[in-house]
Amino acid sequence: MNFGRSETYEWIKAVLIALLLAVLIRYFLFAPIVVEGESMVPTLHHSDRMIVNKIGYTIGEPERFDIIVFHASEESDYIKRVIGLPGDTIEFINDTLYINGEIYEEPYLDELKEEINDGSTLTYDFTLEEVTNSVVVPEGYLFVMGDNRRRSLDSRDIGFIPYDEVVGEANFVFWPFSDIRIAK
Repeated sequence: MNFGRSETYEWIKAVLIALLLAVLIRYFLFAPIVVEGESMVPTLHHSDRMIVNKIGYTIGEPERFDIIVFHASEESDYIKRVIGLPGDTIEFINDTLYINGEIYEEPYLDELKEEINDGSTLTYDFTLEEVTNSVVVPEGYLFVMGDNRRRSLDSRDIGFIPYDEVVGEANFVFWPFSDIRIAK
């Protein structure tokens, strides 16, 4: 009877299949990310742990106000909110977002705006052309901003984000456990 060898072989095979599936899921479908810094407060906080959906943008494209992760450099990824899509003009006047001349509400900023009680604005006035030298968001690129506009390094500083640098959408916070939620 060779039950010992056969059973050991089956266990090894099961573990290898499980590891292969874990690697495939991690690199092609979903990945964990840790939020670093305060640029997405109040929506996300430093040390929040999230799941990045990598597959969503292979069958679709980012939409306005999605929270995305992208390669900012070889060493680091950033997490920001999509504000402008290809062909959009962007403008901020008196803390109000204008896209293609229309006012867009940003309810995710209400909490932070209420905390500002010094008479100033959360987002300084600018036009797309002033911060990027372009009148519209070019085809194949996104304009992104952090929710904590005063403490965010975003498209106002680093320019447009190419679609091919986008890792995926991040909207599920899984840690801290007491704060599990869908970030909007």
